[in-house]
Amino acid sequence: MTASRRPGPSRGRSNSRQKVVAIQPVPAIRLLAVYGLLCAGLVALAGRLAWLQVVDGANLQARAHAIQTQTTQPIGKRRTIVDRNGRLVALDEQRFSLWAHPRYFNFPGDDPQQVRSADDVATKLAAELALPKSGLLEAMAGRQTGVKLLSELDPETAGRIRQLGISGLDLEPYPHRIYPQGQLFANVVGFLNLERVPQAGLEQSRDGELKRNETTLQMRRGADGTPLPAGLTAGSLYGDDLRLQLTLDARLQQVAQQALVKQVKHWNAKRGAAMVMDVRNGEMLALVSTPTYDPNQYWKYNPGLFREWSVQDLYEPGSTFKPINLALALQEKAIEASGRVSDSGSLQIGGWPIFNHDKRANGLIDFPTVLEVSSNVGMVLAMGKMKPARFWHWLNNLGIDQTPDTDLPGAVAGELKSRGDFTSSAIEPAVAAFGQGFSLTPLKLLQLHAMLANGGRLVSPHITRGLRSGDGLATGPSREGLPMLDPAVTRIVMNWMESVVDKSSGLGMKIPGYRIGGKTGTAQKADRGVYIPGALITSFVGHLPIDDPRYVVLVVVDEPKGGNTFGSTVAAPVARQIIDALLVLERIPPSRPREVQKTAPKA
Repeated sequence: MTASRRPGPSRGRSNSRQKVVAIQPVPAIRLLAVYGLLCAGLVALAGRLAWLQVVDGANLQARAHAIQTQTTQPIGKRRTIVDRNGRLVALDEQRFSLWAHPRYFNFPGDDPQQVRSADDVATKLAAELALPKSGLLEAMAGRQTGVKLLSELDPETAGRIRQLGISGLDLEPYPHRIYPQGQLFANVVGFLNLERVPQAGLEQSRDGELKRNETTLQMRRGADGTPLPAGLTAGSLYGDDLRLQLTLDARLQQVAQQALVKQVKHWNAKRGAAMVMDVRNGEMLALVSTPTYDPNQYWKYNPGLFREWSVQDLYEPGSTFKPINLALALQEKAIEASGRVSDSGSLQIGGWPIFNHDKRANGLIDFPTVLEVSSNVGMVLAMGKMKPARFWHWLNNLGIDQTPDTDLPGAVAGELKSRGDFTSSAIEPAVAAFGQGFSLTPLKLLQLHAMLANGGRLVSPHITRGLRSGDGLATGPSREGLPMLDPAVTRIVMNWMESVVDKSSGLGMKIPGYRIGGKTGTAQKADRGVYIPGALITSFVGHLPIDDPRYVVLVVVDEPKGGNTFGSTVAAPVARQIIDALLVLERIPPSRPREVQKTAPKA
């Protein structure tokens, strides 16, 4: 009998049945809701896109341009000033202010979110700036941004700070005016104050011309910083390289200043001035005065030094005006070149006594001798041959009481009595004959002596040649000026002035081979019409070369003290040193070469 077997469970099968979820139909309302939501989102996106492209497109484009455009604002640069040979006199150098923003301090390689301490930054800065760390920490203490640490950093120092790469440090560039020649041109160039406002000299009088043409520069840049041509306009990258060229020569200026300072100190004088002019066109080759100041550190000096007294202060020229008066008398034919006067040493004019400076009678003398011995009496007699009205007319015609036509800052007019006062009192034309009773500036006297030297033309003294581009330098202007005197008359007076130098052995102005003319002056100093007891102004004016006059040199020393204070002892030695340098610098050939050969040392 066969036993029956019950089938057992199969291996791998699950003991439980899998549950099957029946698919339920989705309600139509839910599908519609989802569909509506998707459509609404698409409509919103389309509307936003339309808004950005159509309505707000111009605004977005402007914002994009602002991000892509680099704007550079003008920083007020000024043009360079150079002397007649291109030597730098005034220029702008870039300086930097260092600003700190401690809330953004971060070192290269740091996590962008990390903020370094002020102590960390001060440690690095102190090493580069050679400053104590404590001072930097004190400046930043308790402040998160906008801390001005330093000013007047030079480009080299600013470059080292920039190389540190510290976030939170900003270097703000600005121009800084410097004067490489120091005191040498301070009296005519002037200076800018700390706010870059011109305070004196050419910096002030030519302010408009010295400002560079600067415009706000906008340049489009790509994402990598590359300039895009579309952002540039014609001339936007133009560089203003114009420079103001002076007529002054730094070499001659230095010689004149050193000689003048030494002599003013030796005679314990109040002040002094020295000037050199090209008589052909009025160009000034030198204009120095002492005491002066350093425009790089102007705050250390008395503000009274900021004005050039030789073009702004009046004085009575004394005997240096005698050659001009004799030229006027010759022009009027009141005297003849071969004429003579009888000098008795003194005379009375309208009840007033007039003496020679040495109270000595010189007898019957010609006009060259009148200049040589500086005879006051001889001058009164000579000018007395001219009618007072004509004398006044000429003084007025020469512009004694008019402001000179010049580019020198602050030039003023002289003082001359009215026609009525001059002609109604006999003493007025008498004292005017030897350079007193009226006043002018040293600049005006220089201009009048240039007129004698150039054949009677009144040229305008000036110290600038104008703006020049690049390295190009201007040449001197051509002969010009207002004709005043007959050239034949001026030649006679120039020969007389040459005789003063030739016959005055103590003057020290004779130079072998060169024909030089000159005249000393020692005048009483007046203050508001009253002469100051014991106060003198000494001066010397020289012309060279007499055969073809090119230059006039004037030296004025105010209130020298001590004995033997005359134009020949105080002012003439300064003029001699200036003339020696002038002959070399301007390569003036000798008029008598044989004399030079005779005096040359043998090898």
